Amino acid sequence: MARTTFKLPKSSNPTLSKNDVQSLIAKKAYELYEKRGRKAGYALQDWIEAEKIVRGKLPK
Repeated sequence: MARTTFKLPKSSNPTLSKNDVQSLIAKKAYELYEKRGRKAGYALQDWIEAEKIVRGKLPK
């Protein structure tokens, strides 16, 4: 699993909207794409990996 460099936003309300979570996943997926050297053909794998990373950091 790739290391993550993003941080969840700090706020008085720890609940993130569905759109906030999707945005974090998209940012992480793009980070994974860049880390691989911007090679095409791995969008789904990047998205799945990013989703695991982001959802693993969310409060339960």
